[in-house]
Amino acid sequence: MTRTHFLWQEKNAAGPFRTAVSLHSHTLHSHESLAFLPRYARRIPIVSALVAAQEAKYHATQGRPLDYGRAYWTPPLPAHAALALERSQIESLLDRQALISITDHDSIEACQLLRAMEESPSTPVSLEWTVPLSPSFIHLGIHNLPPSAAPAIARKLARYTAQPQPGLLKELLVELHEMEDVLIVFNHPLWDEARAGMDQHRAMARAFVESYGEWIHAFELNGLRPARENRDVLAFAAANSRPAISGGDRHGTEPNVNLNLTNAGTFAAFVDEIRREKLSEVLFLPAYREPAKLRHIEMTWDTIRNYPEFPGRVRLLDRIFWESEPGAARPLSGLLRREPGIVKCFVATMRLFNCARVKSALRAALAQKEEIAL
Repeated sequence: MTRTHFLWQEKNAAGPFRTAVSLHSHTLHSHESLAFLPRYARRIPIVSALVAAQEAKYHATQGRPLDYGRAYWTPPLPAHAALALERSQIESLLDRQALISITDHDSIEACQLLRAMEESPSTPVSLEWTVPLSPSFIHLGIHNLPPSAAPAIARKLARYTAQPQPGLLKELLVELHEMEDVLIVFNHPLWDEARAGMDQHRAMARAFVESYGEWIHAFELNGLRPARENRDVLAFAAANSRPAISGGDRHGTEPNVNLNLTNAGTFAAFVDEIRREKLSEVLFLPAYREPAKLRHIEMTWDTIRNYPEFPGRVRLLDRIFWESEPGAARPLSGLLRREPGIVKCFVATMRLFNCARVKSALRAALAQKEEIAL
């Protein structure tokens, strides 16, 4: 059973619960596709023409199209800062015990670093696993791996991502499922992230669940996805007799906008509540009411702005990496003497959009016309 709560409607929604759980957030150890940059830029008047001009210039000088697939960016926050951000929101806003599971893309490095720190030895070892599926891919949140076995498991999952073998997928999911304290979540299941086509993506998601749903414990209500999509996810989860669970999907400096509420005192106890009791209490925080497009603009600005407090990762070019060959990635700041025109145009535009007066105008223009309800 899934129950959704909205803090702006239920001021004391957390009252009956002792713990709030933050699921699905990212740190600098997460490798993120750079495909978002041209995709967003092409939607912006004037900037779209500038992007096209820069791409044409690259093609003319290099003799080939600009391959965004050879580049990736990393979120700004190191592991300790990401953990502190999520914990601070729960403790200050809700006055509840915090359980936090960070899920970087195909990496457990942040979790291992946190477990080595004196103040966070019980941090769950988790990751967001990329599972290629024709014609696209899906993401699974794999939470609370056994710490001693986690490195070997992560390597096994990474090998599958690099060289998928459909016959092996069931074997891997069964192995994870048999670890009773592990939670397997179908992250943003109805988001056509790869732009394969909405109908194709949803057909793929349904086919995946028909084949492998036995080993999926919950479906994610994603904090970055619009309410209408999350409503469909709720129905999708119910049709498959699974609970829906929170997942903020934080990449920048805004903490997760949804959380799970529970009386569990440990992450393993929370997993038991979801897996065996199939009970999920999801709390949406006021930030979720902001227009989705405005929140995406704010998140994008978080990912590209300067961070003087993080030496070596201050500028965007320090956080974008280019693979000259597989496994050999270097930051653009070490490869380029100046910022590329496409990046410069994009950063300037996003800086303008994040000015207080422009944001206020955007908020009014993008205001939702209906009250969010799931």
